[in-house]
Amino acid sequence: MAIKKIIEDTKEALANDPAATRAAFTTDSDLVGLVQVDVTIGDHTVPVDEPSGLGGGGTAPNPVEYALASLGSCQAITYRVWADKLGIRLDRVRVRVDGDLDLQGFFGFDGSVRPGFHGVEVEVELEGPEDPAVYEELAEAVNDHCPVLDIFRNPVPVDSRVAVTTTVEPATEA
Repeated sequence: MAIKKIIEDTKEALANDPAATRAAFTTDSDLVGLVQVDVTIGDHTVPVDEPSGLGGGGTAPNPVEYALASLGSCQAITYRVWADKLGIRLDRVRVRVDGDLDLQGFFGFDGSVRPGFHGVEVEVELEGPEDPAVYEELAEAVNDHCPVLDIFRNPVPVDSRVAVTTTVEPATEA
């Protein structure tokens, strides 16, 4: 199915049911090793691990790499959707995302250092026959509508709760 058709069908469906404009997404993460996690997303299980220098086995990307991957893939998808929506021919999209953080924040070595990214750079390469100015307009539309870029750019309220199950150690005989 063409992206343009999906956009049209979605617009019509949402016009008929304005309450359907909200979409909810859920993940479940289970610590399965020292710093290895299995994340369940719908019918998919995605492994997460840290590199050996951070106690992991390096068997999978770490959480911040997945955050960068989420941004890059969302950018690529948003380019495709908006190119189709605007009638712009787009032959190729490649997105590179770099982020840097200071481990002092993660490990609590310096309370003044944020544990998250201190900066993120997104580099997009586009190929197609249009005038470069058309692709600049497309980039503006993408940056205005990319959900993950919005998450990176704007604070999102997070409500965090912890449920604790206390286990009882069996009594040992003295």
